[in-house]
Amino acid sequence: MLTFALSAFMTAVSCMGVATAEIPAPPLPEYHLTARPWTPMEIPRDTYLTAVERLCRHVAQHQNDDGAIIDPFLGREHQYSTPYFAFAVGVLIHAEQTTALLANGVAAMEHATRSVEQGNDAIPDQHGEFYLGALAEALAFYEDHVPEETIKRWRTRLEAPLFHIIEGPDVKINNWRAYAMRGEWLRVGAGLADADATRAFIEDGWHNRTQHARIALDRWSLYQDWSSAPQSHAVEAVGRANLLGLVHAGYDGPAADEMRLHVERGSAVSLLLQDPTGQCPPNGRTDNHVFNDVLYQLIFDIMAERKTEAGKLREAGQYRRAAMLAFESIQRWEREDTPFEGTYSITKNHFPIDDRVGYQPASNWTNYTGATMFHLAEAWLSRKTTIAEHPAPTEIGGFAPAMDPAFGSAVLNAGGMQVFVNLRGDVIPKYAQFWTPLGIVRFARAGWDSRLGPSDGTYSREARGGVTFGPTWRPGRRWTRVCEHAANFRGALDVHFVHPLLVKCTLLYHQKTGVSGPVFYQELTITPDGVFSRLRAPGVSDFGLTLPLLKNDGRALEITVAEGIASVQYPQNIGDGDAQHFIALDAEPIIEPGGDAILSTYGHLLPMRQIATGDTVQTFVYPRNGDDPSAEAVRDSFVIREDGFTSALATVDGTLYTGRTAVGGFGDRIDMTGNGEYDIRFSEPCGFIAQHTDGHVTAIEADRDVTVTIDGISHTLQRHTPFHVHQ
Repeated sequence: MLTFALSAFMTAVSCMGVATAEIPAPPLPEYHLTARPWTPMEIPRDTYLTAVERLCRHVAQHQNDDGAIIDPFLGREHQYSTPYFAFAVGVLIHAEQTTALLANGVAAMEHATRSVEQGNDAIPDQHGEFYLGALAEALAFYEDHVPEETIKRWRTRLEAPLFHIIEGPDVKINNWRAYAMRGEWLRVGAGLADADATRAFIEDGWHNRTQHARIALDRWSLYQDWSSAPQSHAVEAVGRANLLGLVHAGYDGPAADEMRLHVERGSAVSLLLQDPTGQCPPNGRTDNHVFNDVLYQLIFDIMAERKTEAGKLREAGQYRRAAMLAFESIQRWEREDTPFEGTYSITKNHFPIDDRVGYQPASNWTNYTGATMFHLAEAWLSRKTTIAEHPAPTEIGGFAPAMDPAFGSAVLNAGGMQVFVNLRGDVIPKYAQFWTPLGIVRFARAGWDSRLGPSDGTYSREARGGVTFGPTWRPGRRWTRVCEHAANFRGALDVHFVHPLLVKCTLLYHQKTGVSGPVFYQELTITPDGVFSRLRAPGVSDFGLTLPLLKNDGRALEITVAEGIASVQYPQNIGDGDAQHFIALDAEPIIEPGGDAILSTYGHLLPMRQIATGDTVQTFVYPRNGDDPSAEAVRDSFVIREDGFTSALATVDGTLYTGRTAVGGFGDRIDMTGNGEYDIRFSEPCGFIAQHTDGHVTAIEADRDVTVTIDGISHTLQRHTPFHVHQ
């Protein structure tokens, strides 16, 4: 029995948390229009189930006669693989997707509930926190498919006291406590636990066991697991997902409103962190594991339903779109190798599973395959309403927030072109790995294969080096890179201009107080087409910029370096023609090898080095689709101006952007065609986006009520209400 007294945890929210009026809203874009043509994905709900069934059928091959799921590499039952399998099969039965796995699911329920009855020491790896919710919810799925006495036996086992199942009230109080809080409330819903005692446990977890401090004290209400320094974006989603699940399951204790405020705020911020192809952010222990993308999918599907219930249909559509992006993103990691065909990689690469590339010690095949199937099944259950999709914020762009210093990251996005930068790097390894390297670690773009970006950087103590898109210099005989100096260097972000079509900012890399050394200024102009970078280092004679190329992710990629362009793409039989190009724009560009490739969670990153031949290093990062202008055409057409540039892709002139499918920025007029005449005029300066086809405006949106004149015809625009122009 729980011994907490509920009255002991009735501390007023105003004392424990921040008043609602003092909490800034997440900087979500108010614009609706996108820089690139946009169409709904329309992924059917039951597509989730198809993936769940495929995984369950495969995992069932590893079930022993006692019902336990046996990890093929460990040779034993590991963590929560059996209850997660039981839950996922139960959902398939409940959804009438298949009955072929009923016996497997029943056997798994029998084994897992017996483990719960026997207590914490009998549960594999003492993971009782993970058993609570999965088994409590699974009961209902089997009620109509097994004898009544079987359900009674399972229920009796699952009524075991909480601290018989988990270790105790004052241990495992990171994200594990969030699992226990949600799981125990789900036991209440299933009639397996006392409601008052459970409220007392949850309030104790919130106020006294650090759950409030981990999320409510963060700048953007992200969950700090306190297991990495900087914090882990991967584990962040785990803690927040459980607290969101607790709220969504109808928790009604004294802290419920405060929990809701923070989990919904943090979930809104995570819309900005998602890359435009659906990946959750990198960094921290367990980053770049496939199941983390599914956690984002689950969070977004829950939020879509919550926003629908609140009548906020545009926000609901954005969350639904983000969930679909997350689901689609994991398909690139489906395996083709025997005997794992049809399953997903544990980490985001195609190396042999037993190579354990990018793994932490807890990363094993059955538990994280189990997590993927479990959360996919939860997402299917959560997705109840048909919701019209709207472009996700990551596809619209127009934001550049820095996360809490505990995370030390920032995300920059213009028109679906995302730049993810680490302003801090790991100093102390976690599980003998440095998960968060200093510098720019991700370039991703809507409608493009963001694996080529690359999707993350790396620092390896064993390799005595690291690779990020960042400064490199030669203090003596040997070149060094900024990501190799996390103990002494920091990054700072200075944002100059933010609009959905254009973001301008400067990254400053400097050493910590009391340590002398070089200072680097990296000016970034981010557009929907790519990123123009200008790096300068006052007083440094030998410096340059590291260009990271993904060399091998378990399959060899094609790399070319010639005439000032460093490029990478998948072979034609793997890719679809997408390529990443780093185009040197210096007068006499020099790109040379920067050392051996270093293994990241995605694969081997090959560092190339663009050396300064003057006062600056100027580079255009060009993620190209197969039908876009060639890298050579972009290089040859690129003209750098005082406050922008022109190229075959686009023109940037101060705060205005003119591209092939959209124009906009801030101003009162714009010349779309470059013929010296203003095609669009406004009654006053404003922020705006205009979509066009071959120079003909098709839709336009402004950030205030204005009059716009297009081709001599005037129209009245309402603030952030797209106006569609009929040709």
